[in-house]
Parts: sequence; structure tokens; C-alpha cells
Amino acid sequence: MPLRRLTSLFRSGTMTVEPEEWLILGITLDGKPFRPSDWGERLCGALAAFDDNRLRYSSHARPVTRHGQTGVVIETILQDINPAAFEFLMGFAHENRLQVQPGRGKIRLESEENADA
Repeated sequence: MPLRRLTSLFRSGTMTVEPEEWLILGITLDGKPFRPSDWGERLCGALAAFDDNRLRYSSHARPVTRHGQTGVVIETILQDINPAAFEFLMGFAHENRLQVQPGRGKIRLESEENADA
């Protein structure tokens, strides 16, 4: 079953925050740590390439440590550039019941939204 488009807007008062990235945390929905501890590197390795005899992670999906937890940052642009890769990463999070949070985003004021319409 395809995932619904995750770039929906989060609204708060007169501001709109549009996520530019999603953070998959190595914590299950039950609050338990996800194992193995290097799961983020392994997952991002699926989209990595070798360059100059080094493994280089994609700029659109990379392992990180945030809030003391291992995670993976996925840029929302990956959904447009490579929908299958985005679906694979988000599907992994869903199947393993991992927490997914919006990361950095663009903040737009209500007047900017009206100008776009």
C-alpha cells in the first residue's frame, strides 16, 4: 500500500511550517530502542555510492545522531527525485514501527501564502 504524501503542511496560527526533511528515530512507537545500533548506517548504505574508494551517503538520506538517538534524515525532495527510494525508507520506518518526526522546514507567514494563491 503506497504511503500518502508526507509533505502536508503543519499549521499554527498565522504561520505555516512545511517540512524540508523527515527524521526517523531509532526508537519504536513503544519507546524501545531499535536494534542493531548501526541500523541507520545500514539503511542509508542502500542509497550510498562508492567514490574515491569511500562510501558516500546520499545527500538526501543520511545517518545522524539527534537527541542522543541514532536516526536517519530524509530530505523531502527525495520524494520527487526518487519516489521508490523515499517509499523504501519510509516503508522501513513504518514496518519497524519507528518514530518519524518532521525536521527542518520553511516557515511561511499567512500573507506569503495568499501571494502564492
